[in-house]
Amino acid sequence: MFRIFSSSDKPKAYKIIFQYSGFVPEIQVKVAEMRTRKPIVADQFYPGQRNSCISEIEECLQARAVGQSLPEKIVAGIVPHAGWFFSGSTAAMVFSAIKQRQKEITTFIIFGAAHGYFGPMAALDDSESWETPLGDAAVDTDLAEQLVNKKLAVKNSSAHRGEHSIEVQVPFIQYLFPNAQILPIIVPPGEKAILLGESIGDIITELGKTIICIGSTDLTHYGPRYGFTPVGIGPDAIRWAGEVNDRKFTDLALKMDPKGMLASAAENCNACGPGAAAATIAAAKRLGKNTGQLLKHTNSNEVMLRKMGRSSTDSVGYAAIIY
Repeated sequence: MFRIFSSSDKPKAYKIIFQYSGFVPEIQVKVAEMRTRKPIVADQFYPGQRNSCISEIEECLQARAVGQSLPEKIVAGIVPHAGWFFSGSTAAMVFSAIKQRQKEITTFIIFGAAHGYFGPMAALDDSESWETPLGDAAVDTDLAEQLVNKKLAVKNSSAHRGEHSIEVQVPFIQYLFPNAQILPIIVPPGEKAILLGESIGDIITELGKTIICIGSTDLTHYGPRYGFTPVGIGPDAIRWAGEVNDRKFTDLALKMDPKGMLASAAENCNACGPGAAAATIAAAKRLGKNTGQLLKHTNSNEVMLRKMGRSSTDSVGYAAIIY
């Protein structure tokens, strides 16, 4: 790959394709622009300019230091995916913990929530890189091809066009692990999510590379805005959403029960990315883990009170868990 600068002054990534023709040792060079997914929530969920993006990443990392002892090896994590103002510091805890244990990562497999994708199979993006304010993050296309060949996922770039749950994680990875590749996968909330995770766990073992699985999900979306008010409206209801409803899901996540998590989300509406979380935990179990570690559990209402001094009748739960 190399870069060419045009009159637009914006660098673009290209591939060089060498072709040999006939019996004459003649080399033809073709130039093809690389397929790059453009950001869709920069300047909305996180800053759209490089310097301000880096500044906010550093603020998120400093806001919630990981004060717990960590396992010797971390193979996976669950992170939230709201705007960084609300959940960035919680997500940053997982990436910070990974950095403390593994300085270099080959690939981050990021399982995303299926907010607007309703296909039966996990969906890979067909892009070769993802653009963020920090530059382009290379996609692990070799690993993607393995998943397609094993019929574990399909390529469906349109599924990723409007999805933010993966994109908001990528700048953290670029900042802390600049040499890492990513593999974005949207995972629907069905039994196939467990098979996907188990199979990816086996692939990681076979490859022998340092590959981390990240599951992107928020927890209970409570309040009139979300049409979910089973115990009413107000502070007691918000407390129930976090202490009771969220806990049903996070307890299962810590026990590493992916089937139970899928059932809980369907019954209790306590996760928007249960397929992503289930795939992550299924992979972590295959990689030898038998319990999770909760780094932080909070919600958007608590963040509002802390940062803005006011509360809301709506709230979304966030958790940072490592395996």
